[in-house]
Amino acid sequence: MCLGVPMKIVEIVSSYKAYAELMGVKRPVYTELIPDIKAGQYVLVHAGFAIEILNEDEAEKRIHLFQEILDKEDANEKQRDIQRL
Repeated sequence: MCLGVPMKIVEIVSSYKAYAELMGVKRPVYTELIPDIKAGQYVLVHAGFAIEILNEDEAEKRIHLFQEILDKEDANEKQRDIQRL
């Protein structure tokens, strides 16, 4: 299964590299596939490459879904810890 992660471009480094952020984590992203990318835009990132520009509403929806998944995983982990006691 492939997973594309919505991230916000926070810094353009060169014509082929930028930094993107999601949930406080900043990562390098290669931008060769989207040559006119600008800081502040949201992109879909797969395997370190920006593969699609997302509008802000769509990016926020996807980020919210990721946060829900993380929250459920945290709750499940806490439940497993309680069961071990």
